[in-house]
Amino acid sequence: MQTTRTLMISALSSAVLLGGCANMDETQRGTAQGAAIGAVAGAVIGQVAGKNAAAGAAIGGIAGAVAGNVWSKRMQAQREAMEQATRGTDVEVTRTADNQLKVNIPNDISFATGSAAIKPELRSVLETFASGLSKDGSGMHVRIVGHTDSTGSEAVNNPLSRERAESVKNFLVDRGVPSSHVETVGRGEREPIASNETAEGRAKNRRVEIFLRDPEQKS
Repeated sequence: MQTTRTLMISALSSAVLLGGCANMDETQRGTAQGAAIGAVAGAVIGQVAGKNAAAGAAIGGIAGAVAGNVWSKRMQAQREAMEQATRGTDVEVTRTADNQLKVNIPNDISFATGSAAIKPELRSVLETFASGLSKDGSGMHVRIVGHTDSTGSEAVNNPLSRERAESVKNFLVDRGVPSSHVETVGRGEREPIASNETAEGRAKNRRVEIFLRDPEQKS
């Protein structure tokens, strides 16, 4: 029991320390933290099963390393490319809690009010995105979600949000991204990220979100 407790303390301490290493990228941090946490689980299981806790920790560490490395090098490369392509704009490039790459594109560089025609400012961003997907060749899954503010009726907003998502898809497909790998959704005004009571809030709600998922990652 003392061995298990010692392994748990050591592994959890390692997870905390490794998570803060400045010279690691996100893939390396995920692998290291997964290995440490897996070691804890393996040690506990080994002890409960009446087997060697150290052996259980080793097996758990290997499994944890695989589980922790769900943010692949491909995803990190895509993120860095998009961050560079959108530098100086209000586009937000983030990693979601479920390890997808999210590109949030505000209305001011994407579409004119009431229009589904892509603005020139967005075209350069999408060119980089399409180029990265074509070069990667792994068949990453792309999900494009269109949103509007609450101005106007649902009869207008719902189809407009879908049309905007479709415009982005068509742009990507025209540049070599397989149509079968791209999904489009229109949310209309149903998922605001700010208050629709102010002009600033409505501007934030008029947006297109692009989600990128590694094909090796479970949906």
